[in-house]
Amino acid sequence: MRYFPVLFIALLASCGSDASDSYVPKPKGYPRIDLPIARYKPLEPTHPYQFEYNQIARILPDTFARSEPDWIFVNYPAFHASVQLTYKPVRNDVNRLRAMLEDSYKLAARHNVKAYSIEQRKIRLKSGLEASLIDLAGEVPSQVQFVTTDSTTNFLRGALYFNTATDNDSLQPIITYIRHDILHLLNTLKWRKK
Repeated sequence: MRYFPVLFIALLASCGSDASDSYVPKPKGYPRIDLPIARYKPLEPTHPYQFEYNQIARILPDTFARSEPDWIFVNYPAFHASVQLTYKPVRNDVNRLRAMLEDSYKLAARHNVKAYSIEQRKIRLKSGLEASLIDLAGEVPSQVQFVTTDSTTNFLRGALYFNTATDNDSLQPIITYIRHDILHLLNTLKWRKK
């Protein structure tokens, strides 16, 4: 019987308002992202490198003014994203290799202004080579980057970019998906003579 006054007050409070008075807008949501199962196919043999890439992606030439012939984009039209691949011959020149590595790390370090985390790790590839994989967290233009080389002949750098203004936290499922594709690309990478 002592709970009766509390129950009575709760009933009165709920009966006194109409639906238009109690409307509260819902917080902004993010669109649902359906990620397809990754199926891979080999890159056409037109470059000094060969790898497998996801079938949902397209291979596009890099058309920037300073691009070189073997620079390409692995483009994901459905996600408004691309992995830019920049290839350079090493020409058995240690100084040239050192300069290319320094440039790559400088490009990654430019993200220090907006990145709240930069994690770099060396990974051993199935070919026996190593790659340096860099994961960047925060509102950065490139969330995943990598560098790999055979030290004497070939050098390949890759960077993931999105052509959208969406916050990176809402892109995280796509970043994880494409990062998996990058690891597959690296593990199927082979150097070839052009």
